[in-house]
Amino acid sequence: MPFIPHTEQDIAAMLASIGATNIDELFDEIPAALKSSKLTAIGDGLNEMQVARLMHERAALDNQPLNFIGAGAYEHHIPAAVWEIATRGEYYTAYTPYQAEASQGTLQTLYEYQTMIASLTGMDASNASLYDGASGLAEAILMAVRSHKSSRRVLLPSTVSPLYRSVAQSIVKLQGIELEEIHFCAETGNIVPESLDSHFARGDVAAVIIPQPNFFGALEDVDALTDKTHAHGALAIALVNPLSLALLKAPGQWGNKGADIAVGDGQPLGAPLSSGGPYFGFMSCKQALVRQMPGRIIGRTVDLDGKPGFTLTLQAREQHIRRAKATSNICSNQGLMVAATTIHMALLGSDGLRRAAAASHANTQALAVQAGGVQGVKRLFGTPHFHEVVLHLPESSARVLDSMAGQGISGGFDLQPHYPQLGNAILVCATETKTGEDIQRFVAALRHALH
Repeated sequence: MPFIPHTEQDIAAMLASIGATNIDELFDEIPAALKSSKLTAIGDGLNEMQVARLMHERAALDNQPLNFIGAGAYEHHIPAAVWEIATRGEYYTAYTPYQAEASQGTLQTLYEYQTMIASLTGMDASNASLYDGASGLAEAILMAVRSHKSSRRVLLPSTVSPLYRSVAQSIVKLQGIELEEIHFCAETGNIVPESLDSHFARGDVAAVIIPQPNFFGALEDVDALTDKTHAHGALAIALVNPLSLALLKAPGQWGNKGADIAVGDGQPLGAPLSSGGPYFGFMSCKQALVRQMPGRIIGRTVDLDGKPGFTLTLQAREQHIRRAKATSNICSNQGLMVAATTIHMALLGSDGLRRAAAASHANTQALAVQAGGVQGVKRLFGTPHFHEVVLHLPESSARVLDSMAGQGISGGFDLQPHYPQLGNAILVCATETKTGEDIQRFVAALRHALH
């Protein structure tokens, strides 16, 4: 903890100077219902030896189950060199590069990152990262509405992660933007392009979100969805898993014109699971929309002597000083995660990313086939997939997952609370980190849980 030099007398004098009787008055605009209670479980201060012992005891409780959960956070192999480099002081402590002459290393790293993301997504430009994939989706919606100007309706498929949908709704709902749900086909688990017609018939639409792969791991008909979106004057927002793009068509190549904006979470590219974060969001777009893109863009130029250099080419200064008029209120970004991702992609290269993606797909295919051999278990949605599939169980999905957890296996993501119409369904994922033996352990644990 930092040393705080103020005594009780100092604090009392400062409060008296501003006319407050206690510190709580400084936060009186926060509703009482939102305030946490006293931290009664936190005891008195411990010395260094006691703290070290406590932390070792807590660490021993953090076991490492065999993980088959995906749902937006994926366990991929990360070369040891990635974080050895990313945690060097020049990366670890780098902040927003306002002074280009003092930040050439940081700026070049971000420039290389943008180049890789633009190449991966098939877009003209990329920004230097967002907070995460969910808030990135919300930013793409805001960007599309600003660009479209005549409509504030956005079509959001229910095959988008329920967590992303919740975050997007929270961010845009007070700005008069209507997120209109598109239902998925119960047989295929994806969006039927013709189902958009009834939504377009009700009036102008600013944008359509097109996930690839979708939350169920199924592949959407992105070409048809993109072309139909453009035929009705709306923008196509691609929500993608970046690793899948090592195998699948880039959003910039979807349909006749390509998607207009591409977003997603960069976690599969070098960010460990880490109990849920931090991760980062990526965003790229076509040149026509670049001035509506939030955050900042790093550019490459030359100095007076003709030497190459890097600078902040485009950023809305209103982010920092005129927040009410800002394109976005994103000031900082996830620079450390972006540095790690840049190193990760540079080490693996296009071939390495392709091999990791192909192995993940093959392992999930093997998992689905072997799990389908367990009595009462069947795969939902025979649609082509990437590295996640939905399994339907003959009894309580929550109970089965609890039983598997007791056997040291994180067996999947329970879909029942979010998609009750699917019944006892779980979403399972197998990345390149899983072996044939791991899959057999999963099947054995599943069979034990059901009998």
